[in-house]
Amino acid sequence: MKKVNVAIDGPAGAGKSTVAKMAAEKLGFIYIDTGAMYRAVTWKALNNHVDPRDDQSLETLLKHTEIQLTQKNGSPRVICDGQDVTEQIRDPSVTRNVSFTASHRNIREDLVRRQQQLAAKGGTVMDGRDIGTAVLPDAEVKVFLTASVNERARRRYDEQVAKGIPTDIDELKQEIENRDKLDTEREVTPLKQAEDAVYLDSTKLSIEEVVKQIYQLAVKGADRS
Repeated sequence: MKKVNVAIDGPAGAGKSTVAKMAAEKLGFIYIDTGAMYRAVTWKALNNHVDPRDDQSLETLLKHTEIQLTQKNGSPRVICDGQDVTEQIRDPSVTRNVSFTASHRNIREDLVRRQQQLAAKGGTVMDGRDIGTAVLPDAEVKVFLTASVNERARRRYDEQVAKGIPTDIDELKQEIENRDKLDTEREVTPLKQAEDAVYLDSTKLSIEEVVKQIYQLAVKGADRS
């Protein structure tokens, strides 16, 4: 099968990362978690007492930040300045602030360039919020993956509880609604469905069913190209 690029966009908690990882493995492609890159910048900012709302300070921080997406024992890992921060970037404090980091034009432009370099040779599955519209507008396969707010909150709740993190589902729902608002209303490359993307509502679908549909779309996309 031809090494096409698969772009998966959607709101917070839609299951993009989980689905993208499984689809990449099934296709034999490389998985690129763009959200993890924004989270790594946010994590470093918070650790260095830099306000994620301060675009100039963030830009200076990013110029001296190296982010690597690697694999260890078949599991994706995020390396920031040589440190494995895969778990740390999922901390609730990072989740609450990452949309501010992602709203700055200079930060997005820098990370988009890095993401485009990773996908230059094709054969990638990349997920985020502006992949099909800004990062990989020429991707052969585009999917807009979503689910109801209640379902996304439930999934995030189960995920946090499994990690032993005290969580209030009503607070999670409010955080998701707030993040949706920030992501869709931001000035720079807001979250929206690309015109040629396939809309996929996963509210009542299992992970396996979503992966199967994306796999089939990728096969068709490779045949067309």
